[in-house]
Amino acid sequence: MELNEKVAIVTGAGQGIGRAITLKLAANGANIVVVDVNLERANETVSHLESSERKAIALKADISSTKETEDMIEESVKKMGGIHILVNNAGITRDKLLLRMKEDDWDAVLDVNLKGVFNCTKAVIRHMSKQRYGRIVNIASIVGEMGNAGQANYAASKAGVIGFTKTVAREFAARNITCNAVAPGFIETAMTDSLPENAREELTKQIPMGRLGKPDDVAESVLFLVSDSSSYITGQVVNVNGGMYM
Repeated sequence: MELNEKVAIVTGAGQGIGRAITLKLAANGANIVVVDVNLERANETVSHLESSERKAIALKADISSTKETEDMIEESVKKMGGIHILVNNAGITRDKLLLRMKEDDWDAVLDVNLKGVFNCTKAVIRHMSKQRYGRIVNIASIVGEMGNAGQANYAASKAGVIGFTKTVAREFAARNITCNAVAPGFIETAMTDSLPENAREELTKQIPMGRLGKPDDVAESVLFLVSDSSSYITGQVVNVNGGMYM
């Protein structure tokens, strides 16, 4: 049990990649705070964790709100006794070509995907600094490295997450806090499930490994980065994309 009794907060953990990450961390000994803007989905994830025999709680928070985020972190510390791991997974999309993209589309995506990472990291880093230990993993995206038509807002937010990750890594390395990013490619989630079959086939052709990734592929990378096996790794971006971007 690599993460025995460590407390992990995972945002956007109500479904998809976030849920897979919580299951992986719990299976390896962590107690979990499941955070999602949708409390019902967060509770569903907690129910999936019952068989792991780890402590798990569900908390609702809009991480684009500084106040809600700070309150969520303080409640996590109060109920779980501390914070050792933060996985910033929550994110949204509002895809449109640039000339059709409204200011609200831009602001909403940057507020959740980038400001949300800032809010969560700033709120937990105080606790991690005091205990001189912490593992932070930010879920970026292949799109933040290579761009994608129709996703100027999403690509900008994820590129920002990568720059933020490297800066946090530099600022807090001396406190034994590591900060890394995982950049998934195209993963089998509800979003990709809704693609027309021909679009899915064309997408798959662009991936050297010939398949979309699975949420567990991302979760395995997160597990490595929060474990002691990666204690000398910080400020890095781990690409989990089947070779689509190298």
